[in-house]
Amino acid sequence: MKKLISTAVAAAVMATSAMAAEYTLKFSHVVSENTPKGKAAKYFEQRLEELSGGKIDVQVYPSSQLYNDNAVVKALRLNSVQMAAPSFSKFGKIVPQLALFDLPFLFNDIDHLHRVQDGEVGTKLKDMVTEKGIVALDFWDNGFKQFTSSKKALVMPSDAEGQKFRIMSSKVLEAQMKAVGGNPQMMPFSEVYSGLQQGVIDAAENPISNIYTKKFHEVQSYLTISDHGYLGYLVVMSKKFWKSLPADLQANVKQAMKEATAKEREYAQQLNDSQFAEIKEYAEKTGKLEIINLTADQRAAWKKAVSKIYPEFYDEDKIGKDLIEGAINTK
Repeated sequence: MKKLISTAVAAAVMATSAMAAEYTLKFSHVVSENTPKGKAAKYFEQRLEELSGGKIDVQVYPSSQLYNDNAVVKALRLNSVQMAAPSFSKFGKIVPQLALFDLPFLFNDIDHLHRVQDGEVGTKLKDMVTEKGIVALDFWDNGFKQFTSSKKALVMPSDAEGQKFRIMSSKVLEAQMKAVGGNPQMMPFSEVYSGLQQGVIDAAENPISNIYTKKFHEVQSYLTISDHGYLGYLVVMSKKFWKSLPADLQANVKQAMKEATAKEREYAQQLNDSQFAEIKEYAEKTGKLEIINLTADQRAAWKKAVSKIYPEFYDEDKIGKDLIEGAINTK
């Protein structure tokens, strides 16, 4: 809830806002306000209202108050909501090429990833989404995925052999695990903790935020900092709403989004760092978790083992050779 100021001031602000606003932009997302996505959405609200001189009234609805990610794409097409930031997986059926980000060890580091997203490859992917009737604005970070296991430390690709890995529903992730002799198991995220705890699965791949908040590190013996795959969000807007805006307000939206994206990336990195520090502290205190940081040679061995799957996704109706090679060659 918003802090209560004086009734008179609040009423004045509301009256001024109501008089000035020509457009209402409802921004629906599924996480809480104190997450990187939640904080960036609030930042976007503040900046767009400033830049537009109050002509656009941005209303952020966190925690699935309006729609969950499964329903929000349809709501955007109907202009029932004007903006959302679903995870890439929610676009799988309309733009399968976003599975580019699932490809293992494709990105050298976070800077390389952002150069891909902000460059030609990212523009092509956003254009593909926009052609499907939803305006793609920008990419927001969740984070790189890390490997965990209760069976054997994942240091070299051969360590994955025979291990049962929980994966999301993805042809890329299935191929990734099979390439190193792993046994991919599709399982709902809600069942992962109990699956690891009971030994139904041996291993998993998740960003630090998922590992920490769901306490996966407490039911695994090994955590490998592999940064092998990426999870993120695509901020999208209703095409009907976008077209209703005059050019100056469209420019305001782009500027506010550019600034909010930079902030979101900062927030995501800060959260990753602080949560990883908590996991390290748990490991040191309990002695129940071994953390492995891959050396350059070990990382190269993993990349060599899994990059052989890339050609399986060269077809344009899967990911496309131009996008894969474009990402690899982005400087």
